[in-house]
Amino acid sequence: MFYRDEKLALFIDGANLYSAARALGFDIDYKLLRNEFMRRGKLLRAFYYTCLLESDEYSPLRPLVDWLHYNGFTVITKPAKEYTDSTGRRKIKGNIDIELAIDALDIAEHVDHIVLFSGDGDFRPLVEALQKKGVRVSVVSTIRSQPPMISDDLRRQADNFIELDDLREIIGRPPREPRQVDTLTEAAGEIVPENNER
Repeated sequence: MFYRDEKLALFIDGANLYSAARALGFDIDYKLLRNEFMRRGKLLRAFYYTCLLESDEYSPLRPLVDWLHYNGFTVITKPAKEYTDSTGRRKIKGNIDIELAIDALDIAEHVDHIVLFSGDGDFRPLVEALQKKGVRVSVVSTIRSQPPMISDDLRRQADNFIELDDLREIIGRPPREPRQVDTLTEAAGEIVPENNER
């Protein structure tokens, strides 16, 4: 439940929201997301948190991060760490939960309602601390994926749970038309035009 005159802040755990939306089969349109919550109350800030690989010349997240910066979001990034596990597989590790929690506690005295886009159970104590400061907390994630993307403890602690799938028509990007590509040549890394001319 939202009140039109309440001051809102959005806290988006980028990796978690991406995983939840992907599990539901859609992509988020962040402009529509921001507009939807501006409609629901007085949106003071929209924070987006993500980890980026610093070693790559190009990160697939970079265009999104740049767009968010230029379109009213406060973007907080942190370098992800890359390592090789015991089986020799490349792994990436990144966690920005502490930064999100500190920022949420810092802004708590200036807002009435925080909307947390994450299902991570590690945020349950944060939600409790915000509530003790008089801030209402809504959590956006999904229980409709297999497995559910939200911790049961976090869902119970929140003042309001918003099912991400219920927002699909409001904040989802229209599906893209799939490109027709010869799968054998795609697997080889070469894209061949539909008529197979080179």
